[in-house]
Amino acid sequence: MTPTVHVIGAGLAGLAAAVRLTEAGRRVVVHEQAPQAGGRCRSFHDATLGRSIDNGSHMVLSGNRALLDYARRTGGGEALEEVRPAAFPFLDLRDGAAWTLRPGGLWLFDPARRVPGSRPLDYLAALRTLTAGKDHSVADLLPPDGRLFGPLWRPLAVSALNGPVERISARLFGAVLRETLLRGEAACRPVLAPRGLSAAFVDPALARLRAAGAAVHLGSRVDGLTFSGDRVTGLSAGGSAVALGPADGVIVAAPAWAAERLVPGLTAPPPGAAIVNLHVRLDGPVRLPGGLPFLGLVGGTAEWLFARDDLLSVTVSDADALAALPAEEAAATLWAEIAPHLGQDQRLGGPIRPFRLVKERRATPDQSPESVARRPGPRTRWRNLTLAGDWTETGLPATLEAAIRSGNRAAEAALSSGNNPIRRSGLFPAFTSFRHRPIWTDGGAVLARPGPEGQSKKRG
Repeated sequence: MTPTVHVIGAGLAGLAAAVRLTEAGRRVVVHEQAPQAGGRCRSFHDATLGRSIDNGSHMVLSGNRALLDYARRTGGGEALEEVRPAAFPFLDLRDGAAWTLRPGGLWLFDPARRVPGSRPLDYLAALRTLTAGKDHSVADLLPPDGRLFGPLWRPLAVSALNGPVERISARLFGAVLRETLLRGEAACRPVLAPRGLSAAFVDPALARLRAAGAAVHLGSRVDGLTFSGDRVTGLSAGGSAVALGPADGVIVAAPAWAAERLVPGLTAPPPGAAIVNLHVRLDGPVRLPGGLPFLGLVGGTAEWLFARDDLLSVTVSDADALAALPAEEAAATLWAEIAPHLGQDQRLGGPIRPFRLVKERRATPDQSPESVARRPGPRTRWRNLTLAGDWTETGLPATLEAAIRSGNRAAEAALSSGNNPIRRSGLFPAFTSFRHRPIWTDGGAVLARPGPEGQSKKRG
């Protein structure tokens, strides 16, 4: 009989693990406590706005190889578009100054592609994070009096690691730079999901799993695991006991606090700061300064602004103070900061339009050096139990990329346990590169849809 692997959690880590297992020919059963899959990466219909919105906006880059490979293999790549060449428009909310960062090639020697007033040598300070010690914070290595700290390093670090620069790990921030800016323009291109996160990363994976015969149980809480010796021998899901066969396994891909409830003695990082997302429905499509569907913000409360047709989304990381406010007050605070900068012709003055404020109070694990040291690897002392999640040790901040990598590694660990070694030469192919065909241009940038090697499709 084909071994069965039970995956607890249908966030991106659990979905990635389940997809890998079905590709390897395993029977898979997914248990998700929530009524929908996707975890913190999903879309939902909001009745107030009359629109489908993402529970949180995520900046995906072309250097996120595991995430894009997952999207390609599940069929979600058709719902992604890439900005080409890489471009990142920024706006200083204090004085209205605007610029566009255009990394790649000899960009450091072109003042028009750098932060205004910066010098090439200023950027070399970030190299310190590549050799950061395990106890270093970002502020330890990139001091606040640096020329680029306010307009670049601080907003990037806070949004990537969801915490104050005085606390978050410099080593993790160095990993972000190593996999994006330091790999050149081809690794820095923003990748957008104009139809929403679920259309790119959740719905195609669910369809692929079901087509492969996997069972996906939504609204099914796993209450506990049964252990005997060095194995998990059963689980309780939805009030029913499930016995595991001698070759069956379990992957716990739940959030850290849920995993600690299920796995005895597990040490995991505590929750980090809240992330707040404000979604506003405008009277019509909005054009952001810089001409792209996203905008980095400096000198205010938020870090990023996203536009999708008539929907404007604002993202605030390290947002415990903002999350403590009533929704109306928090929304008014953000609206007052951004509305004056969106152009007189767009008539965005006055009271805020219909909005939805989403507060994610446990959006990520804490990513201080002390908490990073608490991250477990995929294997446990039970030979048929592995762990997945952006809170496990991946060498990256808690991002979509980290979640996918953790799911892949948990699947590999599950398949290599017992008498089922992985054949790395064929089971898990190397990351596939993408070629792109332009489908939309604006402001000198191109939006292209990532597709399998040698393929691309125009939007009809």
